[in-house]
Amino acid sequence: MKGHTLTFISGFLFSVGLSLSGMTMPSKVIAFLDIFGNWDPSLMFVMVGAISVYSLIFHLIKPKMLKPIFAEEFKLPTRLKVDFPLVVGAALFGAGWGLGGFCPGPALASSFLLDIRILVFIALMAVGIYIGSFIQPFISKSLYRND
Repeated sequence: MKGHTLTFISGFLFSVGLSLSGMTMPSKVIAFLDIFGNWDPSLMFVMVGAISVYSLIFHLIKPKMLKPIFAEEFKLPTRLKVDFPLVVGAALFGAGWGLGGFCPGPALASSFLLDIRILVFIALMAVGIYIGSFIQPFISKSLYRND
């Protein structure tokens, strides 16, 4: 039960942070991506702040722990090379983020507004994740036969 409570609290704090920073407002995200127009760099500070806090805590805590508190092991990436599926996935994610103004976290945090556009985005995101779960193994199998 402790794990679920801490997970809920962490998710809640993440949602509050997304809301306070403006990451749940598609117009703010799109203005951040509009570098040749009316560029709004404020979300860069949100990202740098989040990455800095995570990096600092990760590098201070990880060496002192054999395993996470609520998991059997640390699950860190094992593949370190930039490959075709990574580039295509990042490009699709970026296109969706730029066109919709949302990425998964802020979209879910905004779902409580019950705005039909947000709910449609989340539904289509779920469909994309579902379809991707079938496509990804096929792509990996065909690309990594010689790995």
